[in-house]
Formats: sequence, C-alpha cells, structure tokens
Amino acid sequence: MNATATANDRLPVVVIGAGPVGLAAAAHLAARDLDFLVLEAGPNAGTATRAWAHVRLFSPWSEVVDSAAEKLLAPTGWTAPAPTTYPTGGDWAERYLQPLADALGDRVRYGARVVGVSRSGRDRIVDADREHQPFVVHTETPDGREERLFARAVIDASGTWSTPGPAGASGLAALGEKAAADRITYRVPDLDDPATRARYAGKRTAVIGSGASAFTALAHLADLARAEDGAGTHATWILRRGISGSTFGGGDADQLPARGALGLAAKAAVDSGHADAVTGFRTDTVERTQDGRLVLVGEDGRRLDPVDEAIVLTGFRPDLSFLDELRLGLDERLQAPLALAPLIDPNQHSCGTVYPHGQAELSHPEPDIHLVGMKSYGRAPTFLAMTGYEQVRSVAAHLAGDREAAERVELTLPESGVCGGAGLFDQPETTGQDTAGCCAAPPATLTIGAPTASGGC
Repeated sequence: MNATATANDRLPVVVIGAGPVGLAAAAHLAARDLDFLVLEAGPNAGTATRAWAHVRLFSPWSEVVDSAAEKLLAPTGWTAPAPTTYPTGGDWAERYLQPLADALGDRVRYGARVVGVSRSGRDRIVDADREHQPFVVHTETPDGREERLFARAVIDASGTWSTPGPAGASGLAALGEKAAADRITYRVPDLDDPATRARYAGKRTAVIGSGASAFTALAHLADLARAEDGAGTHATWILRRGISGSTFGGGDADQLPARGALGLAAKAAVDSGHADAVTGFRTDTVERTQDGRLVLVGEDGRRLDPVDEAIVLTGFRPDLSFLDELRLGLDERLQAPLALAPLIDPNQHSCGTVYPHGQAELSHPEPDIHLVGMKSYGRAPTFLAMTGYEQVRSVAAHLAGDREAAERVELTLPESGVCGGAGLFDQPETTGQDTAGCCAAPPATLTIGAPTASGGC
C-alpha cells in the first residue's frame, strides 16, 4: 500500500456543518469508529435551523431523527420526542441537534468557518500524485484567526441557507433590489416577535415565491390580518407561473399531512381575500416611491401597486466558492452532482419521488469529497431530512470500506400527491398528468375567491 495513502487514512474525515445532516454524518462515522471533526461556522449546533426556529416542520419527529444519532444519544439519557408530533426549527435544534452535538463532544468545533478546501500542495489544475494528497481545509474564526487542517475525506453538509435566491427572475438581483434591502427579507418572518409583527401589521406585503415557504408566509400574514380585524394587513402573492390545480400542493392527498395542510392554509388565505395573486410576473426592477414604498416592475413592463414590504422566498442555491480548487462534477442547471441531478430534477420529478441514492450518486471526479444534504440538491427544492440521513449512512459505509453497505441504499419518501407542482415553473400545467394540473390563467392580476373560480378548472 502507498505510504502516503496509509498516512492519509490516519487523518480525520472533516464534516462541514453541524446541522441535521452534518451531525448525522458524524454519528454514522462514529458508529464505524472513523475519526472525524465537525466544523460549524456558528456558535452552536443547528445555527441555520435556529434562524427559522418559529417555523414548524411538515415532517414529524419520527422522520427527522437519524437512526445512528438516536443510538449514540441513548446512553446519555436523552428522551426521544413523541414520534407523531411536529417540531419547529427551534425544537429540532434544542431537543435533538444540540444534545447530539454535545454527545459528540470536542469533535464538534464551533466558530470555524470553512473558507477553502483543496488538495495539499495541488491546485485545481495539477494532476501529479493528486489522489494521494490529503485534503487541506482552511478555516477562519469570528475574530479573523486562520487555521489549516488536513483530512482524508471531506463531507460538505453546509446547506444552502446562507445563499437565498433573489427577487429577480433572471437569477440575479433585480435592479434596485439591493438598494431596497431595508424593506426586503429572504426568510419567513416570525410574526410572534413584537418588533417583526409591527413591521407587517397594517401593511401591504409582496410575497414572491411558490413553495412551502411562500405558503407559510401567506398563511401567517392571513392570521395577522384576521387578528388585526381589517386594519389593512394584506399580501400580494407574486408567481412566475400561473394558477393551476396543483399550485397549492397535494392537499388532502399529500402523504405528508402537514405539508398538505400548509398548502391548504395558503389557499384559504387567498380564498378569504387576505391576499391577491399576480401570475406570470417576473420581477425585473424594484423602485422606491417618494414615501419609501416599493414598486415591482416586471420584465414585460407591468408595474404593480406599491407595497410596504417584500418577502422573497424564491429558493436557495449552494455556495460553491470555497470548493473552487476541487474538481467537482456538477449538473449545469441544478448545480447538483451529475449522477444525482436526473433523479431530483424538478422538471421531471414533480411528484416528490426521488430514486434511492447514496455514495455512488454523490461522487465527483475528485475522490472522497461528498456534498450531502440540502447542498447535494443544488437548486432543486424537494429535499427531505431522511434523504440526507440515508446519504450519509451510505457515504460513511464507503469511507469505512464497506462497499456492500454503501451500495445498499433503501429510501422511501412520501409523495406529494400532485404532479407538476415543482416542475417547469414558468409554464402553466399541461394535461395528461396524474392530477388535474390544467388551465393556468395567462399573466394577470386576480383575486382568488371560491375554489370553483380557481383558474376555471
């Protein structure tokens, strides 16, 4: 055996991110007696998860606790939450992620932001003896102190929370969007917080997006409008596509009931008149009025009525900047691993089904670097926690040399009960799908009333 390779095997596996999937990776590595180090940029476990502490998951506890993590926690006296109840992000962080990180001890390092990963002594273009060199991981602390660590393998579970999508439909910030940052948020606001509640109460708010986060924001704003009893709280929901039978998700047919209920709550918000919808609208410019309000201008020249605030929920994308010296094989559209991308492409997998996948689909031309969790999905929006747990189980088996276990991937995901909801977002639904995706209205501004008036379907 090559002496350098043997030396590399004595190095730890570096896991980037102490979120749900990063800590699950650590638990699986620990179960296989592999040395590891978890690097977390924030001050505690689940830093990103805590940022949406007020949002309730649509998966119950039984689907968001990893099996290896549960075994590791058992000797500590940890009590598993009731499996059929639904945690908030705060619950998930406090009742599961932090205890898990505490159980892993000093192998979880906080305040360590990864700013670069490469091969030791080899930049991206150098071939010579590349595969035998250890990874070198550069980190920075909050006070600017730099450190260099060496690793036999790297598991990047840093997620996508830090890089939300912009309002601009081109994928770039709309003109004026950055200048209007004081009136724009890219997260679901916590309306139980008094200061945040005051920001939106009695105001007109644009909600840009069409996924679960947008549903949540619409439902919360509708609750606020009802609580304010007609004091002027109103939402304008902006979609790049039209309204169809699948716009609001799977509803009662959703195998994740809470996810279905979320879509129904958003539909109730618009049906009750607390929101109106603007369809086929692609934001090009954000203008400020003299009184500081925002006017959204579409690429077709349409100008919407002024709003006081904007909530932009157009998805997330991976931060690949610190991996630039590695040879990654990524799909040109989704920025997901090449073998995984066809399995999760929202233009093809609009029913929420994901073919079982593991280490093989997560591999890259650069050996032993794995993007896992939400980051592995690139820009695809359909990720579930249990997907990431199965990914890291397979990756840990691969790193332990257990080829049979790495290839034996078993994954059953709940289907949304609706086809087309996540795919071809710029186009109306077509007939011939499994459900009544049909007859989306042409670009227009409309108020959605009774269900029978929803797009004329």
